Amino acid sequence: MSRDKRLPIADHVLGMGRNITRRDFVNGVGLSSLGMIFPAWGSGPRTAVDYPPTRTGLRGSHPGSFETAHALAREGMTFSSARDTGEFYDLVVIGGGISGLASVWYYRRLFGADSRILVVENHDDFGGHAKRNEFHHDGVMRLAWGGVFNLEYPAFSPTVNALMTELGVDIDRLLAGLEFNYGRNGRLGPSTWFDAETYGRDVLIPGFAIRNANLAGNAEKVDQMPLDAASRASLKAFYSARENVLENHSSAERARYLRQISYLDFIQEHGGLTPQAASIFLRSTDGYWGVSADALSVAECVGADLPVQHLLGGEPEIVDERINDVAMFPDGNASIARLLVRKMIPAVAPGNSMDDIVTAKFDYSQLDQSESRVRIRLNSTAVAVRQDADRVAVDYVNGGQTLRVNSRHCVLACWHSVIPYLCPALPAEQKEAMKYQVKRPLVLTNVLLRNADAFERLGINGAYCPGRLHQNVWLVHGIEVGDYRHAWNDDGAVVVMFWGMPHSPNRQLPIREQHRAARTRMLSMEFADFEREVRTVLNGMLGSAGFSAAEDILAVTVNRWPHGYAYDYLDLWDPEWPPGEAPHEIARRPFGNIAIANADAGADAYTHVAIDQAWRAVNELRNMPA
Repeated sequence: MSRDKRLPIADHVLGMGRNITRRDFVNGVGLSSLGMIFPAWGSGPRTAVDYPPTRTGLRGSHPGSFETAHALAREGMTFSSARDTGEFYDLVVIGGGISGLASVWYYRRLFGADSRILVVENHDDFGGHAKRNEFHHDGVMRLAWGGVFNLEYPAFSPTVNALMTELGVDIDRLLAGLEFNYGRNGRLGPSTWFDAETYGRDVLIPGFAIRNANLAGNAEKVDQMPLDAASRASLKAFYSARENVLENHSSAERARYLRQISYLDFIQEHGGLTPQAASIFLRSTDGYWGVSADALSVAECVGADLPVQHLLGGEPEIVDERINDVAMFPDGNASIARLLVRKMIPAVAPGNSMDDIVTAKFDYSQLDQSESRVRIRLNSTAVAVRQDADRVAVDYVNGGQTLRVNSRHCVLACWHSVIPYLCPALPAEQKEAMKYQVKRPLVLTNVLLRNADAFERLGINGAYCPGRLHQNVWLVHGIEVGDYRHAWNDDGAVVVMFWGMPHSPNRQLPIREQHRAARTRMLSMEFADFEREVRTVLNGMLGSAGFSAAEDILAVTVNRWPHGYAYDYLDLWDPEWPPGEAPHEIARRPFGNIAIANADAGADAYTHVAIDQAWRAVNELRNMPA
């Protein structure tokens, strides 16, 4: 059945306005079983329903986490009346993400376990982008990730491997419990969904996967696409082609050319695709990279599994049904953050292994206790970091008050983009380098459904959505660790994850300006905008299989990251700098007793990069003159 794209879906059909923000856990476990009380450093004692991992609605740069930083950086507000708390630490870390927590770990290793350390974190939970999304329904917990979730273990350095061993992370056992594969495996298969608003009618094509190299199988399905006849014909010819369009080029010329032309331009110029046909590949790298395929070179898209080898003399390969170069926890790399915190603040949760960390309940009241050697102060936004003689003064805002603590050392484990405002005394060259690294926006929205029946009836695990805000939708099944189980044959509640990014309204802007414009667009969107989007998609994709957006959606959690992926250098946009002169290398230079550790400092958006940068930063502190 097709739907006229000019007719909006009524809010009551989508279930907009229904009170779902609490129903996910109130109907499940009793509130007393969550019984966690927040420390007084926040906005006062909180009840169990405020347990951060179970909060739904708008998460990730949530209201209250970014306004102070925006006032500092965007409005030039000053916070000059800080009240000194009288606290002195060996180390203060700004940012409680993976890099910040790893910095604490390494500092204790190099400077002694008795070191007094404070982590200042602007969000209401630790972990940064390693955000745990926890749902409860009918007495069962369902987990999902709200940010970074892959452990790319083949790329681990000896430093990262050593940390994983110390935390008890066993990659082989993680792989043994891993059947999830981004919508491409399990009992069901992948699909592509063309939406009525963009393409004139809703069309679901089971078995068509945009990043799957099964070209013959894709060619058979092209006639189902709601594209014009010329575009369908060009797609069938594209999938059927087996040639080397660069056979007259030398190896060096070929390599250079593939790094100088965008993927979308290449498949139109050499693959014969019409602009409409090529556009279905545009968003295929959005969540994966934070950059669309029109801004990536052909060489970069080869690594992203987009079809192109069949035009370069290679044999197309069907993507293996199992990705074997990543491991993951059911809550993503939030488990890494939780393992670090529990090791350093043992009172926060029981247990001692990677198996029990997944189901452990954390007592957030233990994070900021005066007798603890390591303290994590949530809901606190740093506004000034100054080198004062032999100490570092750190001012932060908490509960409307500006407070000051002092320390021997400081690690800035926050975004490069905010550091010049925190530390205006930094050298001009360093501050300019920090401005170069504009993070890419990213959004991960998790939706708890009553069951996966509609997916079962349609025979799909998820879908690529070329016309929507989130480019991918997946059922989150088949990631089992310890006592946590959610098998493919479980007919209970299930999480569907939406993954993608907003686009800049002007695709002709330089890439960093596109990131800024997309970030502005993301921050202008309210929770209702994201909710309407996912309800519209699920209604259009699954409605023919009996799904009701009004009745079958139990909870929605939006993890928006306007400062998402760290900026890595791209073939089409960035020069090659001499060693030591790239922006991230200049930006991460230590300043007095202040070091810098984050994924920005490694110019790559990976957990192992954040950990390596923490190791580097703490070693710089050790090597500074006393």
